[in-house]
Amino acid sequence: MTETPAPEGEDWRGKVGSMAGDEVSAFLAEGHIARLACLDEDGWPYAVPCWHEWDGSSFWVVPRARAAWARYLAAEPRCAITVDEAGTQRKVVAQTRAVLVEEPCLNGRWLPIAERMSVRYLGENGPRYLEPTLDKPRWLFRLDPVKLTTWQGNDWAERYK
Repeated sequence: MTETPAPEGEDWRGKVGSMAGDEVSAFLAEGHIARLACLDEDGWPYAVPCWHEWDGSSFWVVPRARAAWARYLAAEPRCAITVDEAGTQRKVVAQTRAVLVEEPCLNGRWLPIAERMSVRYLGENGPRYLEPTLDKPRWLFRLDPVKLTTWQGNDWAERYK
């Protein structure tokens, strides 16, 4: 689906339709909390809000060593992630496959990602939040999209009309 302009007098709807690649990257570079869904050890859905980083093709997440959802991702890589906002109704919804890049460790590949996330989510105070916890090990997962859907604007997609 491509973007369609809002009808005359309905500019409150914003751009309507899927987002282009550069729009997706710009949106995901903003400080929107993601919601990650995975399956727990009993096969039940488990959803958690989390920080994320998008590199243009995959999402990255950095769970704490004791985070239940990290163990769930390590055991069952099928998961989903959504990032959305109110107002212009932009959203990215993806079914993904988790790739375990690092088990819990200190000073791993997760560190620069966590540093960038801390600034994106907390601004100039991000490093002040992160620094006192650098002695706590973290996992690093890459979430590779299998299916990715985007939307923006305040209107229904044609398939629902």
